[in-house]
Amino acid sequence: MHRMSYCSFRYSLEDEPSNLDEMPLMMSEEGFENDESDYQTLPRARVNQRHSGLAWFLLGGWKVLCGSCCDCLAHICRRKKELKARTVWLGCPEKCEEKYPKNAIKNQKYNIITFVPGVLYQQFKFFLNLYFLVVACSQFVPSLKIGYLYTYWAPLGFVLAVTMVREAVDEVRRYQRDKEMNSQLYSKLTVRGKIQVKSSDIQVGDLIIVEKSFCVFPGSCFIRTDQLDGETDWKLKVAVGCTQRLPAVGDLFSISAYVYAQKPQLDIHSFEGNFTREDTDPQIHESLSIENTLWASTVVASGTVIGVVIYTGKETRSVLNTSYAKNKVGLLDLELNRLTKALFLAQVVLSVVMVALQGFVGPWFRNLFRFVVLFSYIIPIRYSTLTQNEMIFKRLHLGTVSYGTDTMDEIQSHIVQSYAQATSQPPSGSATGATPSRKTQASGPKVRKSVSSRIHEAVKAIALCHNVTPVYESHAGVNGETESAEADQDFSDDNRTYQASSPDEVALVRWTESVGLTLVNRDLTSLQLKTPSGQILSFYILQIFPFTSESKRMGIIVREESTGDITFYMKGADVAMASIVQYNDWLEEECGNMAREGLRTLVVAKKCLSEEQYQDFENRYNQAKLSIHDRTLKVAAVVESLEREMELLCLTGVEDQLQADVRPTLELLRNAGIKIWMLTGDKLETATCIAKSSHLVSRNQDIHVFRPVSNRGEAHLELNAFRRKHDCALVISGDSLEVCLRYYEHEFVELACQCPAVVCCRCSPTQKAQIVRLLQQHTANRTCAIGDGGNDVSMIQAADCGIGIEGKEGKQASLAADFSITQFKHIGRLLMVHGRNSYKRSAALGQFVMHRGMIISTMQAVFSSIFYFASVPLYQGFLMVGYATIYTMFPVFSLVLDQDVKPEMALLYPELYKDLTKGRSLSFKTFLIWVLISVYQGGILMYGALVLFESEFVHVVAISFTALILTELLMVALTIRTWHWLMVVAEFFSLGCYLASLAFLNEYFDLSFITTWPFLWKVSAITLVSCLPLYIIKYLKRKFSPPSYSKLSS
Repeated sequence: MHRMSYCSFRYSLEDEPSNLDEMPLMMSEEGFENDESDYQTLPRARVNQRHSGLAWFLLGGWKVLCGSCCDCLAHICRRKKELKARTVWLGCPEKCEEKYPKNAIKNQKYNIITFVPGVLYQQFKFFLNLYFLVVACSQFVPSLKIGYLYTYWAPLGFVLAVTMVREAVDEVRRYQRDKEMNSQLYSKLTVRGKIQVKSSDIQVGDLIIVEKSFCVFPGSCFIRTDQLDGETDWKLKVAVGCTQRLPAVGDLFSISAYVYAQKPQLDIHSFEGNFTREDTDPQIHESLSIENTLWASTVVASGTVIGVVIYTGKETRSVLNTSYAKNKVGLLDLELNRLTKALFLAQVVLSVVMVALQGFVGPWFRNLFRFVVLFSYIIPIRYSTLTQNEMIFKRLHLGTVSYGTDTMDEIQSHIVQSYAQATSQPPSGSATGATPSRKTQASGPKVRKSVSSRIHEAVKAIALCHNVTPVYESHAGVNGETESAEADQDFSDDNRTYQASSPDEVALVRWTESVGLTLVNRDLTSLQLKTPSGQILSFYILQIFPFTSESKRMGIIVREESTGDITFYMKGADVAMASIVQYNDWLEEECGNMAREGLRTLVVAKKCLSEEQYQDFENRYNQAKLSIHDRTLKVAAVVESLEREMELLCLTGVEDQLQADVRPTLELLRNAGIKIWMLTGDKLETATCIAKSSHLVSRNQDIHVFRPVSNRGEAHLELNAFRRKHDCALVISGDSLEVCLRYYEHEFVELACQCPAVVCCRCSPTQKAQIVRLLQQHTANRTCAIGDGGNDVSMIQAADCGIGIEGKEGKQASLAADFSITQFKHIGRLLMVHGRNSYKRSAALGQFVMHRGMIISTMQAVFSSIFYFASVPLYQGFLMVGYATIYTMFPVFSLVLDQDVKPEMALLYPELYKDLTKGRSLSFKTFLIWVLISVYQGGILMYGALVLFESEFVHVVAISFTALILTELLMVALTIRTWHWLMVVAEFFSLGCYLASLAFLNEYFDLSFITTWPFLWKVSAITLVSCLPLYIIKYLKRKFSPPSYSKLSS
């Protein structure tokens, strides 16, 4: 259903005795004696102590305080109402006691009122843009005015206009996407029949019809949850039993019934509620659980569903588990912002020096501000899943013999032979149409008989012990409704698909079909198998015990229709089954061998039950299910009474097909110095297998599986056990992670960051985002989140860089991401080539733009110092605008086409990416080098022009400005490492623009002077002196101390 969602997140605050044997992590023993509230704050308090005092306030603490105040005001302005449990009457929205949120999606960041203020805030929260705004505004004050207003407002206005247009386009696109989603039509059931309503008009209490043209047994349906929890397998959902007994759909309005549901919460794996029908005597009460619910962002995959809407809009689970998009700031932007603060400090110091040399005479404070404005050009203006979820059966091991993909035909021949012998017997006795009789089995050689019998039992067990349902596509009748399955369905093999709660299950059933034993039908009480000869074997399902993370196994008790034999089949993880099956000497070793190959292993066993044994079990089992206290424990105890001395049948190995080039891509990222954490909603065993098969965890690397913990004491002991491990990967479940973060946040993150790899399984969308934020807070490193489903959106938005993969799970992740790719393997090129080039090019561009401002500010300083420290601009009007735009802009921005190595080389040597983490491309060292270059060139240009000019001051302007333009163009050429034809075009185009504009600059230049030989040789000499030494230094540096990339390129 598109909008029926719900969420729950439970915290257990029970304490255990504090008499623990070992010292708490990074704490004194007395820490356990503190009150719990104090105890929880200890790790954070220690972190916060590092950032206290005046230094912290001056170095950014003021921003934190301002942000906190803004958040507090925002919280006060939009107080959230308290979420409560609710009573929802079927088909009666008007009976709702409270007003529930509108069922509409809204992803826009702004509205009409907040758009302009919001965009301006995002721009001017950066120091350099705020500084330019102040400088531009100062020009409205006559005593502070230096030049024309357009010289300051034109560049600032251009940047703001581009930013606003870009944001407006993004907002319009978000609005259109939201409108499309909110306008989707759904069938609503009313007293008058079915009507079509928009998604945004759905209310709590409405009855919504969702259908899919696949047949499934009555009272149930399959749903897809890939956009909610990332799992692509279908999940079985069961209808409320009371409503299934109604003769017609319209009778839902003739009964008086309601649903009592718990308040909206975060947990996507649980639900508690009750269904009550009041118009019967006695009243009918039926408990509701997760298997009775369809959440928002899930899709009905088979069957027809009539659902009552319980939660809408922002109270749905998918929305509660989604964080709001934030404006992300790159590391390069932050580094440039820090450098501009240093430039501003230098600018103020230079202005103070100028005023001091004047002797602080007259209105010195005004002169100080004028010098700050004059030197403002020193600051540049700122321009703004690993697997395919496709399982393949790879291995069957019987203890003495093992079958792989190349020997599956032998198994098929054994199955064909077994059932051929069974059907050739006379139709009498208990063996008719069932398993081969003992008499039949005795006819062949002893060894062959033994192997054939064991293969038959193993394949039969795999074909019966599962939760798979065969689904057949149905045809629509004349009236548009689905007709009866018997009359209208195609039961051919081509029309059959299998659906289950796990792709492993489907892989096993598909394999039994490939070897001759096919699952053709299943409902709540029976299932049918088809033999290679076409005979149908029917089995009654007496009991089924589903798989849970705690038990790590699932079981089924069936009665064969033809013989009446009762058999208990069970399969599960080796750690759970090892103590259940009879003694053997091969299981542990073979499980280890398959695990090292990255296969998911399952141990299959059986136990034959007599009628008396089963009746005794059923009585005890039903009694346990009726218990009010400790029901779960009593039920588990009864089931475990059967799980003793079971006959070991086989060991299976299933491979989860990885996407193309996953292993080399992960290896590439590791060699680039990137630490990888896998956050998944899969079960622990599944996540561990994927980590091994993808080589996220190397073959010779130990894995520490974090035991389930539920309170502080258990978390303490398990963390101490983990602390003793060295160089091992960590696997932890979402529930255990939640407990650790509640009590030991800092200690856990510190230990986990030392691991070569971390796997967090059974993670909710909120937990994924929480882990990303924790890594940002505790490590101060940049985070990149990669996901392909709707359940990854929060994580992608929380990370510094979000990458969405368009795949089977839809486009929600790619739409929310900063970058979108189609396959996981493209991440290597995205980071190693495009990411590396982007950072190096942007660093070079940023520093060059700073150089362009510093060199002209140096010339202004020299000019003012020579002419009695007057606060008079050297270049006015169009000269300043032209210098910042058409004269130098194109060559400077052509630096984004530069590259130091070819893409193939960057992918072959990922260690080049590791150099970026050292900050050598943009650091205070490189910044100081560019400052020295700017001071040297600015001084040469200005002093050279003053020395060589003859009579008029206008000649100084002409010589110095022309030499400045030529110097900038030559410096761009000096910086380039690999020439692109557009760079050449940009150089000559800018030079041509300047030469052409000389004819119109008679206000600033003496046109008769700039056409003489003295002008040409003076400009050439000054330019040569300013640039030639730098070219010589660059040549010597490349020869005697070449950078790493030059060694590769040569």
